[in-house]
Amino acid sequence: MAFVDEVTITAHAGKGGNGVIRWLRQKETAKGGPVGGDGGRGGDVVLEGVRDLAALATYRFDKRFRAENGEAGGPNNKHGADGEPATLKVPVGTVATLENGETFELLAEGDRIVAFKGGIGGFGNAHYKGSTNQNPFQQTDGRVGEGGDIHLTLKIIAEAGFIGFPNAGKSSLLNALTRARSKVASYEFTTLDPHLGDFYGHLLADIPGLIEGASDGRGLGSKFLRHVERTGFLVHLVSSEQEDVVAAYRAIRKELEAFGHGLPEKKELVVLSKVDVLTPEEQKEKLEALTKEAGKEVVPLSVIDDVLMKSFSDRLAQSLAAK
Repeated sequence: MAFVDEVTITAHAGKGGNGVIRWLRQKETAKGGPVGGDGGRGGDVVLEGVRDLAALATYRFDKRFRAENGEAGGPNNKHGADGEPATLKVPVGTVATLENGETFELLAEGDRIVAFKGGIGGFGNAHYKGSTNQNPFQQTDGRVGEGGDIHLTLKIIAEAGFIGFPNAGKSSLLNALTRARSKVASYEFTTLDPHLGDFYGHLLADIPGLIEGASDGRGLGSKFLRHVERTGFLVHLVSSEQEDVVAAYRAIRKELEAFGHGLPEKKELVVLSKVDVLTPEEQKEKLEALTKEAGKEVVPLSVIDDVLMKSFSDRLAQSLAAK
C-alpha cells in the first residue's frame, strides 16, 4: 500500500431526528394529552488517533463519509435514538484543517476530536404543553449536522530524524541501526517516503533527501521538511563523497532556516558519513573543516566499519536518553 501523508476528505455529521405530534388515546375521550417525543441527535464526525502510519491510505479513494441521522421521536414521549458517529481513524501526528481554517492536532493514540457536530433533534408536541397550551399542535424538525472538507496532513512524530542531501547514507544508517529495510541506491531520491525504525524503543525517521530550494518546493520540497518539525533532534549526515562538505552542510542548514517552524533551533548531531571512501589525511581535513563550520563535534561514520558504528550507536543512544 502506498504511503499517504496528505489527503482531503469530505464528511457530514448526521441530521437530528424530527419531533412528532402524538396524542394519548383513552377510551373516555377521542383525544388525550400531547405525548409526541423529541428527535434524537445526529451522529458526530470524529477523528481518532491511531498508531498506524498507513491509516491515511484508507482515504485515497473512499473520500466521502456521513454519520447516521438521529431517529424521529415516538409516541408516549419516546425520545428518538441518537445517530451513530462516523469515526475516522488517522495516524498519530495528523493535523486536521477544516474549511473555516479551524485546526486540530492528534498527538497521542486514542485522542478523539469532534470535527463536525451532529444536528440536534427537533421537539415533539409534548415539549410545548403548558398551562396556556394544553393541546399543542407544534413540533420542530431536527437540524442539519455540520459538514465539509477536512484536509488531513501527517507530521511524523519521531524522536530523531536523519536529514541530509540525497545519497548522504541516511537509509543505509537506518537499516544498520534498526533493520528498517529502507531502499538504498546510488541515485537521488531513492527514498520517496519517510522510513521509520525502532532503535531500543526510540522511533527514528529517515527523511527523504533534500536539495537546495526544498523549502520553496523544489525537488521533494517542503512536503518532507514538515516531517522534521516534530522530531526530538536531528542527525545531519554530510557525505564524504561531497567535494565541499562545508558547502553541503550550509545548504541543508539554509533550507531548515528558510522553512522555519523551529527547525534551525533543534539539537543537531553532525555526522560525516561514508568515511571509508577517504584516505586518513582526507578524513582529517574534512572533519576539521566541518567541525569548524558546525561549531560542534562531528562524528565520523561508515556503516561497513563496526568500530565506528558501535561508537555512533552509543553516541546516538546517549543523545536520545538525554533529550
